[in-house]
Amino acid sequence: MSEYSAFKHRMMGLVRFDPTEPARKATDHLLVSPGVTWSFLVPSDDGDVVINTGMPSEGPHHRARYEQLLGRKLDVRKIVITQHHPDHMGGWQAFNDPGCEIIAHANYPTLWHERRELGEFFRPRERRVLPTMTNAAAHKDWHKAAEEIPSLTTFTEHLDFIVGGRRFELHWAPSGEAIDGIIVWLPEERSVLVGNLMGALPGSLPHFYTVRGDRQRSLTRFLVDVNHLIGLKPKLLALGHGDPIIGDGPVSDYLTKLRDAVQYIRDETIKGMSAGKDLHTLMREIKLPKNLEHLPGRGRLGWYVRAMWEEITGWFRQESTTELYDVPQKEVWGDLVELAGKDKLIARAGEHLAAGRHLHALHLTDIVLKGEPANRPAREIEIAALTRLMEQGKGELLDEQGWLETSLNVAREAIGETS
Repeated sequence: MSEYSAFKHRMMGLVRFDPTEPARKATDHLLVSPGVTWSFLVPSDDGDVVINTGMPSEGPHHRARYEQLLGRKLDVRKIVITQHHPDHMGGWQAFNDPGCEIIAHANYPTLWHERRELGEFFRPRERRVLPTMTNAAAHKDWHKAAEEIPSLTTFTEHLDFIVGGRRFELHWAPSGEAIDGIIVWLPEERSVLVGNLMGALPGSLPHFYTVRGDRQRSLTRFLVDVNHLIGLKPKLLALGHGDPIIGDGPVSDYLTKLRDAVQYIRDETIKGMSAGKDLHTLMREIKLPKNLEHLPGRGRLGWYVRAMWEEITGWFRQESTTELYDVPQKEVWGDLVELAGKDKLIARAGEHLAAGRHLHALHLTDIVLKGEPANRPAREIEIAALTRLMEQGKGELLDEQGWLETSLNVAREAIGETS
């Protein structure tokens, strides 16, 4: 195993499911059960509310954990699904007691069916980016395993209900992982449960673009959502992964720093666009100030600069007329090989590699390898460039690391080498 590995990334500990791990109390009114995405329970003598149910295989374990901790059987009156991904909703059947109401946002049904329909498209993409997660038993058949919820209560902007004398306020927050995102606010306890609105990694930036493929997340809308949270003045913030953050000061500091960092990315991107700078220049140049830096997470800061750019302008960058049509640049790579000669392209790629221009080298090896996938000299340069990119990243960004690992395996297998 390489010194840098997605398997060693801190996220793998946060999404690990251990059936022997018990549920525990975060506070007197909130129980947590760790899993791929954490489940939460708000118990009462007059009925229980479950927020997220885990993967299909996890649901029964979550319920058993809660019942062991409480010393009684659950009486589930409401299940709240904070988004349509299987790690949030897959275990719903284990909690669906007679008369239970299951609540999700109005966008949920469309998104759930969309992910099922596109399973054959997304599955190989996810395995290319997140092999350590998608190969785990809990993630098998990610798109097919979670059963459809036959009876669902949905809402658009907000929905309130009371269970056990406790008020629950549900608010639409579409800017995190999915456009059916929900936050759950308990006003009397000043507790807010946000699912993966803040991203999957505590202390990191939200994952505004995922290379595995998903609907675009909005930085602009995120600022609306996070300012709403700050205005609530919560003293408990429960994320999708990891223990809740507790205390007025810690919660306020966490939300404010996150808000200010996203605001900075947005403002600097817009400033650069207005100054006439191109996308790739801004991806290179924009850096967070030291006081707004977050822990490494899922992706590069440049990915989020690009997400902001494309949120505003869409996909046409006006760099080439060919962007508007259905013939990509790679369709003429064979002409370049024929005209320049593959040996010259490979030699120049080697020069770029030696000078530390790893991406320049990959641009050229891509041209050669499209027509000759098993070309050993090109593959060896590609392997060296990918390895150096991995060394530069130090395994700190999960999605980048996963992509590089898989790309290395593909390159080695193409010339008969094992990883």
